Amino acid sequence: MGVIRSHGIEMAVPAGCEARIFRRPPVAGAATYPVVHLATFPLPGDVGDFGNGAVQVMGGNDVFVVLFEYGPESVGQALFARQGMPRALAPSDFQPYRLRQGVGGRSGTQWFFVEAGRPFSLYAVLGSHARRATLVPRLNGLLAGIAVQPAPPATLGGGWN
Repeated sequence: MGVIRSHGIEMAVPAGCEARIFRRPPVAGAATYPVVHLATFPLPGDVGDFGNGAVQVMGGNDVFVVLFEYGPESVGQALFARQGMPRALAPSDFQPYRLRQGVGGRSGTQWFFVEAGRPFSLYAVLGSHARRATLVPRLNGLLAGIAVQPAPPATLGGGWN
């Protein structure tokens, strides 16, 4: 098992999985925030923030996770009322209609929350809705390996490496 760290996020990456932590370049001066992709299959080179390009190639026994950070102005908003990342999802949390882009047989879920004072969305896709009872425990194991640190104070002029 390997570990990757970037932008105040650390992930355990089990053998056979692939993970990325990145930030898109700013466009027209707009702020960007970290995005995490974690998959039980090889990730294509160009994947959209919420998995476009990856979800289409995953197999029926695969899982795909996105952790997408929003700006600090989102903290305190009703959508981000949940404190702490959900780490014990249930098969009933997944439905085909929760996918951002429908792909036959897949199932998804999305949660908004604040972890370590930072607002995120967790978007997870299962390769097979019919196999969700066996895939969700695997997904929960992956979520258990994610740690988020508080953002550095803006007044220090610093940021994540």
